[in-house]
Amino acid sequence: MPQATEPTRNPDLELTVSAPAHGGHFIARHEGRVVFVRHALPGERVRARVTEGTPDAGFWRADTVEVLEASPHRVQHPWRPADALLAAQTGQPPVGGAEFGHIALDEQRSLKAAIFEEQLRRLAGVERRVSVEPADANDDGGLGWRTRAAFAVDSSGRLAMNAHRSDQLIPVDVMPLAVPAINELRLWELDLGPVSRVEVAAPANGSAPLVLLVPAPGASPRRLGAIAERIPSPASVAVWDPEQQQLTRLRGRTWVAESCGGHEYRVTGEGFWQIHRAAPQVLTQAVLAGVKPQPGQRVADLYAGAGLFTAPLAAAVGNSGTVLSVEGSPGTSRDARKNLHGMPQVEIVQGKVERVLHRHHGGLDAVVLDPPRAGAGRKVVEQLHNKGPGVVGYVACDPASFARDLGYFLELGWQLQDLRVFDLYPNTHHMESFALLVRA
Repeated sequence: MPQATEPTRNPDLELTVSAPAHGGHFIARHEGRVVFVRHALPGERVRARVTEGTPDAGFWRADTVEVLEASPHRVQHPWRPADALLAAQTGQPPVGGAEFGHIALDEQRSLKAAIFEEQLRRLAGVERRVSVEPADANDDGGLGWRTRAAFAVDSSGRLAMNAHRSDQLIPVDVMPLAVPAINELRLWELDLGPVSRVEVAAPANGSAPLVLLVPAPGASPRRLGAIAERIPSPASVAVWDPEQQQLTRLRGRTWVAESCGGHEYRVTGEGFWQIHRAAPQVLTQAVLAGVKPQPGQRVADLYAGAGLFTAPLAAAVGNSGTVLSVEGSPGTSRDARKNLHGMPQVEIVQGKVERVLHRHHGGLDAVVLDPPRAGAGRKVVEQLHNKGPGVVGYVACDPASFARDLGYFLELGWQLQDLRVFDLYPNTHHMESFALLVRA
């Protein structure tokens, strides 16, 4: 992570905050210079500490350390280590990962809608009103939704998390955004000395969690085994070596059992799965309702992961149709082969989407794509256009990359028929969307 640069001799500024900006920031100005402020709200007057930016920089970044005039939408943060005002009193930065926790939940969604609208307008030239839907009726104040959580380990062996855009580690003893099954492991009570990072997955269906230990250099198998013995059952424990892409079982399984819409999935190690407990069901319903796959159609599921969308698409097109399922990660693609076993209408291909589409012969009737945060890009959009589908369902986790890609589709004559935005990351600035694009 980047280190903060030396800002100025007087790093504290009094600022009046204006509009929200993509990325969890709010815009303020100081002597004509834009300052991107975190942990603030539009209309507030705050004292902010500059964290990045030299005197000749075009913009600065800053953290709110004191609120001089508060917004009526400001609430008490539900997680002390992530509360910027409390952290400032102790002289340390807040933990990242809950940067909207000081904002009332309804206002969070209003701000996210404004951010999405601005990205559409600026990057795609589209004027469209957006509303952000909660993931489910029981949102619990935006807490207890993460079925995946990642932690660092500090020099004393304690569970920790990073401050935003910093290598600084801050110990934590609870993660209120996580589902109870993650907190019930009480990993903060363990001495994690030989570990550099911990990844936890706890499926929403209540099946056994999986704890991945990423070893520090020189960690001995004996010490890693001792940590595994102290992690409560029925959690499985494995060692993950990201450099070697090697997964070693210590106890239980090296995968978790997920389920959605009557389909069962196994997700191995660090394999991708939607984080919010309700996200798989919410997004699958949106995809099927939008794309409306029909028996006999030729469909592609791109960036398909472990097959979350592939399985219901295959059921919809039946044995008379086909589904091309493309995933870049070798491990996740192997999961897809297991999850989709017994569906002969599915062709599973592991590789980069643009390369697979280049080799793929024949046309398509419909496409579903769920790219990573960077988006699909112009080349993939053009390749899809040339495959002749009448409809594309685009699942996106970043409004900027989606708006950019939407612009590419519009240039080729496509139309944005429907757009839904979901609050699948409450108390953070992130959001998920589903767009239905149709050929003009």
